[in-house]
Amino acid sequence: MTDGTASRVAPIRGPRPARAAPSRPGTLYLLCWFCGSVLLAFLVIPLIALAAHQSAQNLGEVAGMADVRAAIALSLEGAFLSATLAALAGVPLAYVLARTTFPGKGVIAALIDLPLAVPHTVAGIALLMVFGRQGVFGEPLQALVGLKFWGTLAGIVVAMLFVSAPYTVNAARIGFEAVDPRLEQIARTLGLGPWRTFLRITLPLVWHSIMTGVTLTYARSISEFGAVVILVYYPMTAPVKIYELFLSFGLEQAAAAALLLLIVSLGLFVLLRALAQRGVPAPGGR
Repeated sequence: MTDGTASRVAPIRGPRPARAAPSRPGTLYLLCWFCGSVLLAFLVIPLIALAAHQSAQNLGEVAGMADVRAAIALSLEGAFLSATLAALAGVPLAYVLARTTFPGKGVIAALIDLPLAVPHTVAGIALLMVFGRQGVFGEPLQALVGLKFWGTLAGIVVAMLFVSAPYTVNAARIGFEAVDPRLEQIARTLGLGPWRTFLRITLPLVWHSIMTGVTLTYARSISEFGAVVILVYYPMTAPVKIYELFLSFGLEQAAAAALLLLIVSLGLFVLLRALAQRGVPAPGGR
């Protein structure tokens, strides 16, 4: 301009967008809440009934039984070992299934899910054929290294692992599939090797899925009865001991032992869920 002053152009402002009205729960949400509440009540009411029908005296008496405490401890130990083995072997398998394509991949995925569909008594009989006294692995392993699977913790872990490992594999596989492979490729171009990429980038992103699968494996292992009772029976895990109490002394002591197992399992389940939610440091972090 002639006067040397800089002219300012006023910004053109368009009409302000209308503020969205706060949404109200519609018929769909109300129907979902109703259906979910029915299912939640179906799951919770039997557990409340189990707890409500127990007296403190009866619960204390059963808790004081050494064989009941030993059975619960054995179930927790076996479940911990089976969940650990499922993580050590299942996470690498899940990574391969999520990142590679090969002939027969669908068959392998179906075989992993098969223990979820097989009746657990059938699973116990099948395991007996392999790990029993005259089994494919049971007899030579006992002769060579003295390892036997009948009447030992090893047999309990084998039975628990067979029926619960699919939870870890499937949860980890879904987690790996959700991670964009380009993130791993970028990390490789920045100088990270395959192991450092996996540990610093991929694993933190999949940690929640892995811990969810491990938690489900642990919980399923604690509750296993059919495969354990056929392959091992003695020493008794908590579900087997509860069944024996029911046959020998009736409902009262069996229900008290079941409540004890439920309390312990619930506490551990909440702890594992908290660990899964806590996660690990962010990808690439120190």
